Amino acid sequence: MSRSVISRDNSRLRQNNFDLIRLLLALAVCLLHAYELSGAGDLSIIDTLLSGKIAIESFFVISGFLIFMSYEKSRSLVDYFEKRARRIYPAYFFSVTLTALLLSSISERSLSEYFLSSEFIRYITFNLGFLNFLQPDLPGVFSDNRMAAVNGALWTIKIEVMFYLSVPAIVWLCRRAGRMPVLLILFAASTAYSLIMFSLYESSGRSMYFQLEKQLPGQLRFFIVGAALYYLLPLFERHVKLLVLAAAIYFLARPLGEIEAISPIALGVLVIFFALYNYAGNFCKFGDFSYGVYILHFPIVQTLVQFGAFEANAWLALLTTVALTLTGAALMWHCVEKRWLLKNSHYVRAGKETKADEPTREVRTPH
Repeated sequence: MSRSVISRDNSRLRQNNFDLIRLLLALAVCLLHAYELSGAGDLSIIDTLLSGKIAIESFFVISGFLIFMSYEKSRSLVDYFEKRARRIYPAYFFSVTLTALLLSSISERSLSEYFLSSEFIRYITFNLGFLNFLQPDLPGVFSDNRMAAVNGALWTIKIEVMFYLSVPAIVWLCRRAGRMPVLLILFAASTAYSLIMFSLYESSGRSMYFQLEKQLPGQLRFFIVGAALYYLLPLFERHVKLLVLAAAIYFLARPLGEIEAISPIALGVLVIFFALYNYAGNFCKFGDFSYGVYILHFPIVQTLVQFGAFEANAWLALLTTVALTLTGAALMWHCVEKRWLLKNSHYVRAGKETKADEPTREVRTPH
């Protein structure tokens, strides 16, 4: 496996805000789901100020940038997949299984009916295999809520996993057919797929096409934009002011009309700009809580909704949601995620570094 095409001496890669941005994006999704799942009118301002669609797309841009960089820096294919598996699956496994066990206490079914039901077995089986859409709910759980799904946020995880699996093949093609031609073809194909699904949805009114648009083929363009910005980082840095200005103007003018081929690029430019410029400090020395926030918040919101917390006091329930989610994410990091990381992971090293060591830290790739 070849070494990274981007110099490891790049100071912006050594000092970046990726961990902080991912945490803020995960919290934004948490707030939006609290509003959507509770239906609390008092929280409607959240929907005005935040966009779940942009948050998810930003996640995919960051993944494209960091995962291609991680692959280029990996010693071998086995090394790459080991890092990916260690980073994502232990916490995912723990979240799925613990949630299924704990929610038995609030199920309408008896414990024997709950654990011996085909729904429970299907839930565990499909969710642990990243196929949560095949069995999103548990027997007798959240049946009176606006949505019965236990963890509707997990739909993006299967896309992330498929992205991880696709990177070696994409890089292989890039090295044989040319990096930019391959990335452009993938970007164009993903954009065309998205436009076709939107057109079919608008013409037929069938929600199936709307859901299909959100799946991997439609999200691939954001992942590819992140990859392209990684490979073109020197060019990005030379023209950063012009690129950021153009992206900002596009988003300000977007209410007048959106161009599907431009939106991912403009978003990618802004996300990577905020990640690499105006360094906010060694945030990862505290740990990476963003993944825990993302995979834990949904069942926490659902539980509070079931017990009427949002009806009693929407803002207090929202505060409780954030507090419980952050606490759970911190525990998840220290008790599960961190224990499965390789010893050379940047998160492990960062936790041992002093401020004096910060200028020599390695890039914050998600090892």
